Amino acid sequence: MRTAKRVLLRGLLGVAAVGAVAAIGCQSRLGGVPYPTPHYLKHYPTYLAPDPAFPLQRERDSMLDPTGEIRRGAAVAPALGAPPDAGVAPPVPVAPGR
Repeated sequence: MRTAKRVLLRGLLGVAAVGAVAAIGCQSRLGGVPYPTPHYLKHYPTYLAPDPAFPLQRERDSMLDPTGEIRRGAAVAPALGAPPDAGVAPPVPVAPGR
């Protein structure tokens, strides 16, 4: 009878251990903060290219030159109160078909 109780007790402890592992999951907690498993280190990082400073170049060109005089090659008089060279580069001409 003693051996039957031991087998039953070991079986219950085994089921409890499997249940505890299943309930905990694959994360560990240290100081209340969940940390992932070390398996995430096996994956390569995803590279995302940095965005340009102003992604809409045509929109920027049209805001800097609403009448299109710079793109046509005409000389533009500086705005009142602005220095002759305000540090703004002229818009880059866009090739047709783009």
